[in-house]
Amino acid sequence: MKFFVDSADTSAIRELNDTGLVDGVTTNPSLIAKSGGNILKVIAEIAEMVEGPVSAEVTATDHATMLREGRKLARIADNIAVKVPLTMDGLKTCKVLSDSGTMVNVTLCFSANQALLAAKAGATFISPFVGRLDDIGIDGMELIADIVNIYDNYDFATEVLVASIRHPMHLLDAAKIGADVATLPPDVLVKLADHPLTDKGLAAFLADWEKTGQSILDDAELAEA
Repeated sequence: MKFFVDSADTSAIRELNDTGLVDGVTTNPSLIAKSGGNILKVIAEIAEMVEGPVSAEVTATDHATMLREGRKLARIADNIAVKVPLTMDGLKTCKVLSDSGTMVNVTLCFSANQALLAAKAGATFISPFVGRLDDIGIDGMELIADIVNIYDNYDFATEVLVASIRHPMHLLDAAKIGADVATLPPDVLVKLADHPLTDKGLAAFLADWEKTGQSILDDAELAEA
């Protein structure tokens, strides 16, 4: 499974990217607004630091303007995936951009029928929002399972990118189902490493090591650090 960071915070993205765990980044207008930066500059900075796909979302709602915005965003860097909403105008834009070789992430997906349309339009990624479905009492993971099953039935190349992930269990369930990608807020990605028994075990090891009075590094080596 690929891990994307769902953020426009360049500092947080850089820190996580240094772990080697980041396969891409997703942004949206809300995240760009939260960053306080200019969309073109923020996307360019992220695309330069991350090798994988960086989703940059159009803000228009009509096809003609979406297409102009999408082409401008795509020119920022070779690893840009233009993000379009799952509307008929968005799907039309997806088809044109995809046919020209641009990666496209179709977002705001809430049904398997929508996901099927996105795949037929040539989407590189489909982004179903599991957290927002959970918010209204619908099991978001059932949607992920349906999309994975449909795409497998017809060998669609579109990757299932699970979005609106709120907690580690969303990630675990999506991985069990076989989703291709999960886009995670930085705090959720970090939580994946947390476990109380890991903390307890490490504390015990360190306490026992301290009793030995030993150090793997000598004083000179410690000073270099």
